[in-house]
Amino acid sequence: MIYDIRHITRFDYGSAVRFARCNLRLKPIFWSGQRLEEYRLSISPSGRTAPARAEAGLANVVRLVIEEPVRHLVIESASRMVVDRLVPVPSPADPSLAQIAAAARASRDPSPAGPAAYLFPSPLIPLDRAIADWCAPDLDPDRPCLEAAIALARRIQREFEFDGSATFVDTPPHEAFAKRRGVCQDFAQIMITGLRAAGLPAAYASGYIRTLPPPGQPRLVGADATHAWVLLWCGEVLGWIGVDPTNGIWMASDHIVMAIGRDYAEIAPIDGIVLGAGAQKMDVSVDVAPLAGALA
Repeated sequence: MIYDIRHITRFDYGSAVRFARCNLRLKPIFWSGQRLEEYRLSISPSGRTAPARAEAGLANVVRLVIEEPVRHLVIESASRMVVDRLVPVPSPADPSLAQIAAAARASRDPSPAGPAAYLFPSPLIPLDRAIADWCAPDLDPDRPCLEAAIALARRIQREFEFDGSATFVDTPPHEAFAKRRGVCQDFAQIMITGLRAAGLPAAYASGYIRTLPPPGQPRLVGADATHAWVLLWCGEVLGWIGVDPTNGIWMASDHIVMAIGRDYAEIAPIDGIVLGAGAQKMDVSVDVAPLAGALA
């Protein structure tokens, strides 16, 4: 599948901003099953940009500096992605969760894609006993890893309600868990909390999900917005496998990975500092469209 992706972020400031220094993580990364064909970043009014090193996680980072007073700022990211990713098929022969946990602890891979970095709590996803206990029935150590992962994702999808007004970007997992409602970020954080509590390496994936459903299929929750889901490391052979607890499905050809980290703070699409007085309003528009004539 070939996708054209347009991601526009508009900032309107109550008074002129004299200086802004931001990190942009809007260019999709190279990842298994996807390839970036074209990319364009435009900023109005123009600012100074330069590549920057990702301090954590897997992300393409651009540093943006605005040094002239502005009242409005528009950042547009346009990508063309080729995604060819098969749907995982669980097998009784898959490694068990206990085997995965042991292999992750023994791993000596120091890279940002190594499993060891994703075993432990992170600032936005702390350990939580109530969430761990709720997830535990699906995470029996002897259970095959793929079977367990999709079972937990589908239970979250069944028992939690998608509600865009229930939480905010900084809502901690325990609050969304107590409400049994939230958005994709909340459901991903809840699942990651349970997996890490079971000693399993789990990462937070940020990206996109296709806007248009296949013929005859329901529209997926999370369209027309950035999306979040979970990656579980399943050993050296299977590698990182994506599961989407918002929709109760695997990460396959409907998902485009933009960045991967321990939690949202490491891979937020835009963050930084702004010097100015007055309120700020941010509007985000995302369109993910299969290219006309591309095969589904």
